[in-house]
Amino acid sequence: MLGYIDWIVIGLYFVLVFGIAYWATQIDTSVRESSASYFLAGRNVGWFVIGASLFASNIGSEHLVGLAGAGASGGVAVGQFEILASLILLLLGWVFVPFYIRSGVFTMPEFLERRYSAGARWYLAVISVIGYVLTKISVTIAAGGIVFESLMGLDFWTGAFVVVVATGIYTVFGGLRAVLYTDMLQALILIGGAVLVTVIGLAELGGWGVMREAAGDAFFSIWKPMSHPDFPWTGILLGAPILGVWYWCTDQFIVQRVLSAANMDQARRGTIFGGYLKILPIFIFVIPGIIAHALAETGRLDLGHPDEALPTLIATLLPVGVKGLVVAGLLAALMSSLSSVFNSCSTLITWDIYKKLNPAVSDRRLVFVGQCATAVLVVLGLLWIPVMQFVSGQLYQYMQSVQAYISPPIAAVFLLGVFSKRVNASGAIASLATGFVLGMGRLVAEIFEDDLGGLLYAYANINFLHFAILLFAICVAVLVIVSLLTPKPSEDQIAGLTYATTSADEAPKPSGWRRTDLYLSVGLIACVAAVWLFFTG
Repeated sequence: MLGYIDWIVIGLYFVLVFGIAYWATQIDTSVRESSASYFLAGRNVGWFVIGASLFASNIGSEHLVGLAGAGASGGVAVGQFEILASLILLLLGWVFVPFYIRSGVFTMPEFLERRYSAGARWYLAVISVIGYVLTKISVTIAAGGIVFESLMGLDFWTGAFVVVVATGIYTVFGGLRAVLYTDMLQALILIGGAVLVTVIGLAELGGWGVMREAAGDAFFSIWKPMSHPDFPWTGILLGAPILGVWYWCTDQFIVQRVLSAANMDQARRGTIFGGYLKILPIFIFVIPGIIAHALAETGRLDLGHPDEALPTLIATLLPVGVKGLVVAGLLAALMSSLSSVFNSCSTLITWDIYKKLNPAVSDRRLVFVGQCATAVLVVLGLLWIPVMQFVSGQLYQYMQSVQAYISPPIAAVFLLGVFSKRVNASGAIASLATGFVLGMGRLVAEIFEDDLGGLLYAYANINFLHFAILLFAICVAVLVIVSLLTPKPSEDQIAGLTYATTSADEAPKPSGWRRTDLYLSVGLIACVAAVWLFFTG
């Protein structure tokens, strides 16, 4: 359990978070009257804050527990998703950012309307809001309750209530600017706490060599055979990037940080900085799981279940004071993810639903609606807490799978929308509808797989990464074929929104920033290659 010093450290963390949030809201006093200030932090945020927020909003407490648990049960292979994210962030910065910034959109559904049609906008907005409420918010709240219960000795429901209300307060009043600057603080605390766990764990074990010997070489092989049930190398190289493009390049939850940038250079460098940060998880989140496994193998730790790896390490190895800092890091991961999803979801509700239905609404009214939407999301989060005890673990897993099955069609319409001027609204709607039907069909087939046979059983059991490849190929084919069979979009509709229709005046000019960012990007690719080589068994 925690000591008095640990509680003081945690208390100081909350004081810092609310202090930073209050300070951030004072930077721009128009946050209550300007939609650009409230939803996009005035579009004047720098690269360091953007990169730190990309990292912090992505890493939640359930993420930490899951990565450490996967490390404890199977080794470093789960780190592939983190490493690949570094490369996908380069795609966001170099390929998508120019079009997002130039178009001046507030949301990703709004960009789809500019490029295709209002129907595409409605599809993405509704799917995103439902997905956020049923998956991201519920997962994060559950993780908060677990952190409070397992490490702080508080009741699950009390812990979840504290986290939801505390995060909701500064998100409602501070908007995206408060979220971004608190994310920056939370990223530093999160990384610091994780590094401490890794260093202390390795010291207790006796070093890297002892860990490798105790865990075995298989734990340090990042490439798995094509037949591997979870991380086949074919799925990692071809399927995971599809999910990554959807999450890192088209999901409002992530892209809203880039949209807040002061200019294109700041946005691009923020994604590069975020890419470097995404190399860290395999070393500071996955490796602690392997440390816990090695300690258990050598009889120095009692590890009942792989998912208990991180909490067990914290409770067993860390001294008083350090334990409080690491728990603060877990809370930082939790609150940064929750504040981000509250803010992004309220932006979609306000901008893509309310404003779409009330186009003449004032900026002040939009901010008020955004604050109300955030408050409603907080209340929904609280109401969801008692319901979660009736949701079985298996159903909960199925709910999470929804995101994997809706991502290929969204990735297809965004990617082809930017690279091809011929694809049109008819093709986009057909592709999205086809992807939705096939994705939901896969989900239903998974639920009833015991009653299936033949091709349907195979359909339900194909590795989800391989399924993503198949679904993406089908959606691309539908998008292209339907577009070619229907009239091409007008030049006015696609002007400046595809590479082929970007004029020389609109194209980014070479600059010192661009040259430096190019060198930094090459360096990031080299780092990813080095990690892959280091963990090649």
